Amino acid sequence: MDWDRINTEALEHFKALLRIDTTNPPGNEHLAASYIAKLLEKEGLKYQVLESQPGRASVVARLKGNGNKKPLLLNGHLDVVPADPDHWDHPPFEAVEADGCIWGRGAIDMKNMVTMGLMTLLLLKRSGVELERDVIFAGVADEEAGSRHGAVFLVEKYPELVTAEYVLNEVGGHTLYMGDTRFYPVQVSEKGICWFELTATGEPGHGSMPHPNNPVVRLARAIQALGTVRLPAHHTPVVENFLRQLAAGAKFPQNKLLPMLLQPQVAKALLAALEKQNIDQAIGLNAMLRNTASPTVLEAGKKVNVIPSRASARIDGRIIPGQTLDQFLEEIRRVVGPDINIDVFEHHDGTVFSDKTPLYDAICSTLKQHDPEGVAVPYMIPGFTDSFAYGRLGATCYGFSPVKLGPELNFTRMYHGHNERIPIDGFLWGLRALYDLVHGFCRAQ
Repeated sequence: MDWDRINTEALEHFKALLRIDTTNPPGNEHLAASYIAKLLEKEGLKYQVLESQPGRASVVARLKGNGNKKPLLLNGHLDVVPADPDHWDHPPFEAVEADGCIWGRGAIDMKNMVTMGLMTLLLLKRSGVELERDVIFAGVADEEAGSRHGAVFLVEKYPELVTAEYVLNEVGGHTLYMGDTRFYPVQVSEKGICWFELTATGEPGHGSMPHPNNPVVRLARAIQALGTVRLPAHHTPVVENFLRQLAAGAKFPQNKLLPMLLQPQVAKALLAALEKQNIDQAIGLNAMLRNTASPTVLEAGKKVNVIPSRASARIDGRIIPGQTLDQFLEEIRRVVGPDINIDVFEHHDGTVFSDKTPLYDAICSTLKQHDPEGVAVPYMIPGFTDSFAYGRLGATCYGFSPVKLGPELNFTRMYHGHNERIPIDGFLWGLRALYDLVHGFCRAQ
């Protein structure tokens, strides 16, 4: 295969997708879905564009195999989170090449994987290779707002299009440096969500006469409590194994400190010390070890001289797999107190998928092929992806959107942050790794 030509083509499509503004809300994913549909049409691949609402489109295509084994689905969401151009070095929707990177909202989250999955499907079609399982590509809407108009919509309304034995999705396969070891975390687990609203109510009044039942003040106390508390630790086998494997590749003192995070009597003080040193990993590790709740949206009065009768805050809650909604809400209730009302408006449980599968073994082999000194390690992300939806159809889902990073780039800061970007060489490395994985795993033997 002419990989120079393929790389040029992939970069062209990647940049084109980055230049399509699919900020959610409102999404407008139909713009990206239409671009992809034209490419699929040109290649003679069968596809469907499906709208859950006007403009909220997903595109699904399938390359048929001989049916000896069940399908593999390559998933990528088309929507992106908002970007404030004033805080970017380069405009977030122009796909600028600079400093060896492509800059743009969605460069990591996750139009890179959309492009790699699409190119993998196109290359398999062009090669004419016989496949023993169907390969499905899904470019979906709405992941950033809970997946209701994208993956969930497809799973509930069109399960025959996306039912698969395995799904490859986002947040995994990136380089993580620890000591002299290059790790490649592969997501096998993710936290669930509980998005809820806190509400304080009380007597309205004139702003010139403060009173103790001011809902804004009472809500502020609850938010302050949530913002400073560490909820109880809940360890999972995936996270325990992840920390111990990282420690095995780390130098002193990290090789001693990482396992100590599994000891509740010292973990709290250790995390506090690491966070004071602005160690980014400490924030992520803390989120892997417990349920979390982050206040994100506030709403109260309309006039400065009126004490309102109601104040509310929306909270992004994330739940460790194995913890129930009731257990999580009880932890929140103990923090905010009994006089604050809690209303849940979005919830799903966390997921855990086995790493004892032929596909996980193939991922490890592919990574070893492309980085002989790299080490694959299963892990849990503090957030969620579309995988929870496909899991409802019985799929085993892994986060594997490979990208090779240098130690100067912080992967977690790219997600939803300013100046999101991806190294060009790292993106092309990931494209080749994903293609080799899918080709080797799905071709008829």
